[in-house]
Amino acid sequence: MTLTIWGDVVISLVLTLFADGLGRKRTLMLGAALMTASGVVFALSGNYWILVVASIIGVISPNGNEIGPFKAIEESTLSQLSPAAIRSDIFAWYTLLGNAGTACGIIICGWLVKWLKNLDGWTPTRAYRVMFGLYAFLGLVKLGLSIILSDKVELQTEKQEYHHVTELTDVEIESLLSSDDDEDENNNDPHPSRKPEPKTTTSTPPLPSTKKNRSILPSISPASRGILTSLCILFSFDSFASGIASATWITYFFTTKFLLQESTVGTLFASTSIIAAASNLVASAIAKRIGLLRTMVFTHLPSAVFLALIPAPDSAALAMTFLALRACTQNMDQAPRQAFLAAAVLPAERTAVMGVVNVVRGVSASGGPVLTGWLAGMKKFWIAFVLAGALKAGYDLAMLKLFLGFKSREDVQGEEEERERRRRNEGVA
Repeated sequence: MTLTIWGDVVISLVLTLFADGLGRKRTLMLGAALMTASGVVFALSGNYWILVVASIIGVISPNGNEIGPFKAIEESTLSQLSPAAIRSDIFAWYTLLGNAGTACGIIICGWLVKWLKNLDGWTPTRAYRVMFGLYAFLGLVKLGLSIILSDKVELQTEKQEYHHVTELTDVEIESLLSSDDDEDENNNDPHPSRKPEPKTTTSTPPLPSTKKNRSILPSISPASRGILTSLCILFSFDSFASGIASATWITYFFTTKFLLQESTVGTLFASTSIIAAASNLVASAIAKRIGLLRTMVFTHLPSAVFLALIPAPDSAALAMTFLALRACTQNMDQAPRQAFLAAAVLPAERTAVMGVVNVVRGVSASGGPVLTGWLAGMKKFWIAFVLAGALKAGYDLAMLKLFLGFKSREDVQGEEEERERRRRNEGVA
């Protein structure tokens, strides 16, 4: 599993860094092809080392979450195609549909495997291979959808305008360089000599070729590098805290402390997942009123507090209440966070920046379960919830401290264009 995680990290980072240079459609097609290939190998092969290689090179998620280069490219493309005013709405629906797809996949896989295992002659391994075959089929569907995408998904560069160049004759140049005294003498001369009329010629230079040797590696501006560094540090703490209090460990906590049945815990987490997914739409409406950053902080901070309170009560009902309250706001920062990140950097930098951020979050989250396992072995499970809540609260307050009043690159660029337009208007007047 560790090799799979690091394989996904390397593949995701490389493909997202080169996505804009190679083409977003091509990168999505390559990722879908790797997804299909890994599914086929897992469906047909039983050799351990072949499966290890396929899990590292291919696109296989060890935890069911979004992996590979898809997420960063999709978010960058949505940011490019969506006006800033409705970008948070687009990301809210994008997150909601993604969570719904994940939930449907989990439900279908669970019921289908259970049904296949009950058939005569079917072993669990054979049933799971059918799932990987279905995974490969979905990879082919994704490949086909990537092929038919329009060119509008590619990085849009500004078009250069070319104008006719007017060449001045020697007479005009001499006239422009003449002094005011010479002009006065010419005006007082009773017999001024008639100068030949100047003749202007215009020439249109050949348009340079639009095909430029553009580097396939992204160029990130110094300002964006500073923002990226700060966000990566903050997001790593938040993701590490999420790894500490992962769904797996929370399930283990409720089944061991309160001796709940698996069916009860499954129903509980299904309910909280639905609440968390629907909350994204509410977050979008809030962001329009108080802004992206305040929505991120003021919705995520209560969830951190409720997370820290989960191990406090001795009543299972009260602990589940805290878990449900946490679910109401724990994902409300996702859509505003994606919209904030898209606005914080230049359009040409979005794919690479979002790819780096997703990789940092994934790597940071992978270290959390190790700490939780150590605490659980020491019978100090409650410390994991408190520590995770404290880290998440610290992340929220640090975001508010560092980026409150932050102007997006789009706003700054708009202000500069407005000032330039005013200067031109004043020059004409």
